[in-house]
Amino acid sequence: MVCRHKGLQGLTLLAVQMMRPEITLLRDVAGWPEAGKLPHVLTFQVLKDQIVQGKGFAHILAYRRAKLLTHRFDLLSKPLNTAILLRLLSFGDCTIQDEAGFEKRVGAPLLARLLVQFLSDAFSKHRLLREVSSEVESLSEWTKQRPSKHALRVSASPLYLRTDLTYGLRSGGSVGHVAGLVNQLGRFTSPPIFVTTDRIPTVDKAVETHVLRPIGRFRDFRELPSIEFNLGLDQRVVNLLGSRSPAFVYQRYSLNNYTGVKLARRCNVPFVLEYNGSEIWVARNWGNALKYEELSARIQSLNLAAADLVVVVSKAIREELVGQGVDSAKILVNPNGVDPDRYTPAVDGTAVRRRYGLEGKTVLGFIGTFGRWHGAEVLAEAFRQLLKVQPECRASVRLLMIGDGVMMPEVKRRLANSEAEAATIFTGLVPQEQGPEHLAACDILVSPHVPNPDGTPFFGSPTKLFEYMAMGKGIVASDLDQIGEVLSHELTAVLVRPADVKSLCEGMIVLIEDKERRARLGMAARQEVAARYSWDAHTARIMDKLAQLCR
Repeated sequence: MVCRHKGLQGLTLLAVQMMRPEITLLRDVAGWPEAGKLPHVLTFQVLKDQIVQGKGFAHILAYRRAKLLTHRFDLLSKPLNTAILLRLLSFGDCTIQDEAGFEKRVGAPLLARLLVQFLSDAFSKHRLLREVSSEVESLSEWTKQRPSKHALRVSASPLYLRTDLTYGLRSGGSVGHVAGLVNQLGRFTSPPIFVTTDRIPTVDKAVETHVLRPIGRFRDFRELPSIEFNLGLDQRVVNLLGSRSPAFVYQRYSLNNYTGVKLARRCNVPFVLEYNGSEIWVARNWGNALKYEELSARIQSLNLAAADLVVVVSKAIREELVGQGVDSAKILVNPNGVDPDRYTPAVDGTAVRRRYGLEGKTVLGFIGTFGRWHGAEVLAEAFRQLLKVQPECRASVRLLMIGDGVMMPEVKRRLANSEAEAATIFTGLVPQEQGPEHLAACDILVSPHVPNPDGTPFFGSPTKLFEYMAMGKGIVASDLDQIGEVLSHELTAVLVRPADVKSLCEGMIVLIEDKERRARLGMAARQEVAARYSWDAHTARIMDKLAQLCR
């Protein structure tokens, strides 16, 4: 018996010795400066993908310690599932740490508490769905009888409402769009009031900002947090407004939220809806179909019907909405924009070039969140092809990939085992404030967007496009719907066939070989964007259209 016991002890000791020291997972976090210094780091999504592919078993109880780094513990999505998975990675210490330094040990007490919350939410979800469904029905009836016009008082402060349940964003198109509009509204009205679920780093610090977040229910259930967020949020906003009545309510539409409708009704003011495309379509084509799609469709229709003005970024979205029966007279096509004083040829990129060893190189640049529509993987393949057909460029040309996101693994896969892999620099996520200096470090900027997977028109208005133009650099871009309307081939950019590796490769070679053409196209693009696509002009178009629609 003693020998058997010692044998088990020996096997246990051997198993522990064979374990890797530590694994660190990143979840719901925009970036973690120290992550690159840790021994074994995975994003939570990569681990999930490995499990789905049957490759995740190699991680089970394979580490002495397991840690999850996240933006905020109280905002962590799927907390019970996340804690259980983290616990399965190690016999030893398991912790969850957020950016504020708050740390939770994943042990029996935490798991029990999360399980109790899960069961409570499971029993309550049907009541939640009934309550929200009833409220949506009531508001839909109200929209049919509401006045056709509302008074617009520009002497009052507009209320900007951002209800997106994405946290920790430091960069990206949505960050640029939100800040661009909020920072300009005060030029046309009294100073705006900004209500948001998270701080946007480039919103002017002088803007009155209120952060209102969900109460933390239903975090283990798909879509329910966004549905639940409607209940009581309007009252919370009314409480912070006090005796003030806004000039109008402006809501950047997010999945399942109709708080802007409720606030406009309570305050009897115009409602402006910024609609950047159907979240239902996005889920079907770039993710997983929504579980509560029918309710989501009703909420989306409610917002569109209730809005006095619907602001869209492209003609494709306008045509989609008109096809759904939305009154074309209340739709404003208003492409994205840029702050031409922040994004300017005067920005110095020398420090960035020095940091990445780019002195004396011709630098191709791409910036973005590596979304499925960005075409970053097409750019990777085209750069690989470029160095193959132009071997003289291997020493003199570099690709600077600025940002990170869901398509990054595919980008790296396309570059692997090629000359292009060593010639590509990945910066990781870069704060929005540092975007201009990174773009300034480039000689040519690339916008390789790809068509929608279902063949529908590309409905985007890439913020990066206008930032590229403002920098005065040579641009290579996909000739795709609005991109091809904003840019003109050989006047402000070199346009190429979308999703065509050969065409993109040839377009980049044209500008690599012709420095004078880069300068000419860049100067023309800068003049065009400053004249038509500043955030100031963008905001002015909204205010002009709203004044026309309101009495």
